[in-house]
Amino acid sequence: MKISRRSMLQVTASAALVSGFGARAQTAEFTYKYANNLPAAHPMNLRATEAAEKIKKETGGRVVIQIFPNNQLGSDTDMLSQVRSGGVEFFTLSPLILSTLVPNASLSGIGFAFPNYDAVWKAMDGELGAYVRGQIGKANLVVMDKIWDNGFRQITSSNKPIQTPADLKGFKIRVPVSPLWTSMFTAFESAPASINFAEVYTALQTKVVDGQENPLAIISTAKLFEVQKYCSMTNHMWDGFWFLANRRAWERLPEDLRAIVARNLNEAGVAERADVAKLNAGLKDELVAKGMIFNEPQAAPFREALRKAGFYADWKKKYGDEAWAILEKAVGSSLS
Repeated sequence: MKISRRSMLQVTASAALVSGFGARAQTAEFTYKYANNLPAAHPMNLRATEAAEKIKKETGGRVVIQIFPNNQLGSDTDMLSQVRSGGVEFFTLSPLILSTLVPNASLSGIGFAFPNYDAVWKAMDGELGAYVRGQIGKANLVVMDKIWDNGFRQITSSNKPIQTPADLKGFKIRVPVSPLWTSMFTAFESAPASINFAEVYTALQTKVVDGQENPLAIISTAKLFEVQKYCSMTNHMWDGFWFLANRRAWERLPEDLRAIVARNLNEAGVAERADVAKLNAGLKDELVAKGMIFNEPQAAPFREALRKAGFYADWKKKYGDEAWAILEKAVGSSLS
């Protein structure tokens, strides 16, 4: 599946993701719903659509996956409840938000930990990812082997660029509903507000908050450039999406069908990583053309501010020595 930036950003009708599924679902042996919080134009939904078609074909029509993007079935917290109860069978979620259920899932999101993507994939496809998947499994959820990419997160603002840790003092910033985000921006003496993604645009538009933080692909596809002027390339966290399944629904699938579904979802996840990297490479210029002003702060002062505030030491205690050692081994440096 060849995807250009144009095709990624011009897809706006979420109906395209589920078109044709409804009529065929009646003959399917297993009709499962997959929900997520991202716009239809995001590479994750494009690759998930491709995977769903392959799964239907390879299972001879026995498994049909209906896709519901863009918080159609509720907020992140709503959909997490639904995948646990079986209201939806599949759901993709940031490990940092998943940490409200699985505390150590957010280990991969520690602020200013990963220097680059090479370090991220080595860790998440290796020991760190295996550790986190083991933690998720204890919460009675099934998780696919390959984490999908959300990207390194950047800070946007309506009133000023963020160049140093001092610029974050008193800054009203939207963060996802996750203790790690709130804790990090509190350490910077910001004023973090936990708001579900479906409400972010309105919160920025009405000045409930002055800024937010997200990868460039989301800043673009969710049109946040319409309500934000500055984008500071802080790369302050790497974030991804674990592809989760309701355990009972997963175990209802015969083993041969499970293998087909898992293989296609994992392959789609790896392809989505490449899509996001390609998309991000060109997005800065596109966002500049739409009026955003970019700056590139140095990471070291932010990391040092977190260390002085006790952020790393506090989270080391919360995660435990074993988990923290796995993280430090993955990122190749001491954080605490």
